[in-house]
Amino acid sequence: MIQASNIQKFYGNLQVLKGVDIEIKKGEVVSIVGASGAGKTTLLQILGTLDIPTNKAESSIKINNFNTNTLTDKALAKFRNEHIGFIFQFHQLLPEFTALENVCLPAFIKKTAKTEAEKRAKELLNFLGLSERIHHKPNELSGGEQQRVAVARSLINNPSVIFADEPSGNLDSESADNLHQLFFDLRKEFGQTFVIVTHNEELANMADRKLVMVDGLIQG
Repeated sequence: MIQASNIQKFYGNLQVLKGVDIEIKKGEVVSIVGASGAGKTTLLQILGTLDIPTNKAESSIKINNFNTNTLTDKALAKFRNEHIGFIFQFHQLLPEFTALENVCLPAFIKKTAKTEAEKRAKELLNFLGLSERIHHKPNELSGGEQQRVAVARSLINNPSVIFADEPSGNLDSESADNLHQLFFDLRKEFGQTFVIVTHNEELANMADRKLVMVDGLIQG
């Protein structure tokens, strides 16, 4: 599913990633933990094609056998839209749009027909327990509901993998617990692959594998 090798990242003279190798299988839930500054988010952004390795020519990132390092910017944007979902600590919902409209956005970018996109979005929102909230805007939803809308948005294009960066970091304990369980429900229902950066030990320990980053490398 994901095979990456020799991922390096410099910011000026500071080397944040020092040649990371990582392999993730389809349907796995993998957590990445480590101290602040260890390189977790940088690695997640590079794997998710939001950033590029400094040593792009000497590194390799394959997702579903596509080497994303070789794609043009236009092809990469298309690949990202169709194959990758993202969940962030702050839900990043557009305030002027309803839950349904927010979820549909990636499908509209993909040129999915409106009726088909809305049908899929409603199915996801119903699965996530939000069938009564589809016409509510973000400011009318609780924090946990907003994050579930963000989860539905990440799933709308049936991505190969979802990258989550501190997905429960802005939630109360009950909402966080519900979100954590949701990831495993989604894996069971859809065979979804998750790569999750988190400081939440409970979530990290629930994963199939917990990878520990120390000083720009995956330990062990």
